[in-house]
Amino acid sequence: MLDTTALRTAYDLLLEAASTAADAPHLHTPPPGEWDAGRILAHVCLVTAGTIATVATVASGEHATYDNRHALDTWSIDRVVDRAGDLSGLRERLRCQAEILCGFGGSALSAAELDTPVPLLGLSAGALLADTVVPLRGLFGGLSDVEIPTHTSQLLALIPDRTAV
Repeated sequence: MLDTTALRTAYDLLLEAASTAADAPHLHTPPPGEWDAGRILAHVCLVTAGTIATVATVASGEHATYDNRHALDTWSIDRVVDRAGDLSGLRERLRCQAEILCGFGGSALSAAELDTPVPLLGLSAGALLADTVVPLRGLFGGLSDVEIPTHTSQLLALIPDRTAV
């Protein structure tokens, strides 16, 4: 049994931050090497889609791996931005993907599936974060505890302080 409450909450907070960013009259320019709001959301869409693919692969009885390099590729990120159209389209895409991923909660996966070892390669800004094997359930925890909150903070940092004159 998998409780996806923390994952749902993490996605809800990210989507709320994205909505606030979309409603802001302007956003801060990201620091050099950082992403704008659209690219942040597109990256999370790619991470989420890759996680869905990994979970579905395990559920289908196949051997799975998770490698986030596709979610860091600028061409892939820009392609998601283009296909979504705007921040609203990116938010809707991510909302739908979050529903799919969280749908694997409850009894959708067996304990054996959740304990399936998954080779994980994770990079960020060209630095190796993880090259290890984790149980499938660890991918859910990594998203809810680290990945999504990090990008929520990154997105919120682009929103000007509304109390400033």
